[in-house]
Amino acid sequence: MTHSDVALTRTIRARVPSVPYERIARSILGARYELSLVLCGDSLARRMNREYRKKAYSPNVLSFPLSQREGEIFLNVRKAEREAKQFGTSIRTRLALLFIHGCLHLKGYAHGSKMERAEEKILRKFGIG
Repeated sequence: MTHSDVALTRTIRARVPSVPYERIARSILGARYELSLVLCGDSLARRMNREYRKKAYSPNVLSFPLSQREGEIFLNVRKAEREAKQFGTSIRTRLALLFIHGCLHLKGYAHGSKMERAEEKILRKFGIG
């Protein structure tokens, strides 16, 4: 592949607002990165978290780097819906932020102010928020 590729899998039936996943991924990860994005619910997110991180809760997003140019993100739509209500934002904005967060982890970012500034910058770049 000569350009970034985002393979999207949905494991839930819910209507999910449109987010420019491929464009966001390309801007963060570069043109040659291959990303698998799974839009899931609580049960799959919890199972993945338990199996790969030995944690017992249902996370909002999980990122798995597979190689230098390949990774997977599991985005928990159900948790994002609850958090959007909790934080008084739209589900689209919350999903975009969590996706950006996951991509930044794949890029090597750790939690902290540098990551938060990058998240805000990317949300603004795509007119989300």
